Amino acid sequence: MAQVEATTERVVAAKPDDVFDALADYSGTRAKLLSEHFSEYEVREGGDGEGTVVHWKLQATSKRVRDCLLDVSEPTDGELVEKDRNSSMVTTWRVTPAGEGRSRVTVTTVWNGAGGIGGFFEKTFAPKGLGRIYDAVLAKLATEVEK
Repeated sequence: MAQVEATTERVVAAKPDDVFDALADYSGTRAKLLSEHFSEYEVREGGDGEGTVVHWKLQATSKRVRDCLLDVSEPTDGELVEKDRNSSMVTTWRVTPAGEGRSRVTVTTVWNGAGGIGGFFEKTFAPKGLGRIYDAVLAKLATEVEK
């Protein structure tokens, strides 16, 4: 199995603390940011950053639905890590300053991909598809925090 990685980033016109707070607000703001690829969203524990447990289904393609149960941690300032209990998938959100009143938001997801020819196609196409999904989430984030 090869590790698969998808990274997307966006600069938003809002302070890093405000952007991070919106991303970490799983019981409020986060649900508003999700695209149509996410369903059955539910906060199971916590709701604000570290210690949150959140569930959703991610429909990456018409045939591929991933049932995600995520443990949220904050290993460093400006960083949220979502580790899926049901798979090897780990998503890391990083918010860093990008000039006066602006923030760079980077989201990176890694997981252990399939082997063989299936793994080749997964490694080739999955990052692009997941990148489009997270680009839509980042666009909604920008709309939310740039108010």
